[in-house]
Amino acid sequence: MATYRRIIWIVLDSVGIGEMPDAAAYGDAGSDTLGNIARHRGLALPNLCRLGLGNIKPIAGLAPAAAPTGAYGKIALRSPGKDTTTGHWEMAGILLDQPLPMYPHGFPPDVMDAFQRAIGRGWLANKPASGTEIIAELGDEHVRTGKPIVYTSADSVFQIAAHEEVIPIPELYRMCEAARAILTGPHEVGRVIARPFTGASGAYTRTPNRKDFATPPRRGMLLDQLADTNPKPVVYSVGKIYDVFLGRGIGPHVKTKTNADGMVKTLEALHELNGEPAALLWTNLVDFDMLYGHRNNVEGYATALEEFDSWLPELLANMHPDDLLILTADHGCDPTTPSTDHSREYVPLLAYGARVKPAALGTRETLADLGQTVAHNFATRIEHGTSLLPALAP
Repeated sequence: MATYRRIIWIVLDSVGIGEMPDAAAYGDAGSDTLGNIARHRGLALPNLCRLGLGNIKPIAGLAPAAAPTGAYGKIALRSPGKDTTTGHWEMAGILLDQPLPMYPHGFPPDVMDAFQRAIGRGWLANKPASGTEIIAELGDEHVRTGKPIVYTSADSVFQIAAHEEVIPIPELYRMCEAARAILTGPHEVGRVIARPFTGASGAYTRTPNRKDFATPPRRGMLLDQLADTNPKPVVYSVGKIYDVFLGRGIGPHVKTKTNADGMVKTLEALHELNGEPAALLWTNLVDFDMLYGHRNNVEGYATALEEFDSWLPELLANMHPDDLLILTADHGCDPTTPSTDHSREYVPLLAYGARVKPAALGTRETLADLGQTVAHNFATRIEHGTSLLPALAP
């Protein structure tokens, strides 16, 4: 069976491909991130379509390839939920029995009282909100009072926004660590996130000094297993992968400012890994979700998809004959629906490489199939999922 020296795994954050059977239970009936964008605005994705994107299911304006160059299918999220942590953890083989806690009405008094005692000052907001909108709404009051802005979102998150000249970065991070210590048991959210910003009234802007404080992933997940193999593959992460997994099992890693920055850094990482005998390069491109899905910005989302598509040939040209490319997503975030939340959707699966057999991979039952594929390739295994390697072999 063919194995690959390097696996390039790119998560197109929130690029869903149609509602799952239980979508209505999540308030997501009719959600279809790719399909609805294509219907509302139209999409030109010739390179993704050559790999087989249009063969996964009918998408307006994206014709199926007569002879796809890649393997293609779609994947269900087996765990309950539809957030970043749930999706990425399931890829690594962690299946949840119950969803991570969400707070559509803000955090309860016992949490907020404990937080206030821990930081020695009051707080503002405590409600679900867009990050840019909450600092526009409460930034002046925060600057005047010195109280941090606490908010949540469609993810299982406790976010703390603060002006860098009012609450310096080290102090903001200490506040996040205090919140992380409080948010345990039934309140164990997936991530506590520092959201610093700068600027003057009416022109506040978030800075790149964001930092995530994730809840520890369960032992035995993909990155643990890879770290225990001999020889051990180099694991290089681009974007928020490092934060989602608390850096466990990850070697070189870089943050990203934008999708474009993430694509540049993915190519740079690929070149750095040229001499490695075994490597996993795991990238997350978050703009689809953060900038466009949550803001119901159809045009921005569509443009971002087309920019990724136009970059794809450069990535393929830099792949070696023994490389495997996996393109997928972690959940949906349909910008055409009234909701600004994530959506419970299947995600696309595209696999490409000189030694990959173009084939229909069908509907996979769990994102853990991806992690099991990576584990299998590097001579280990995880608890859940079925490897795709046999289906990809010529």
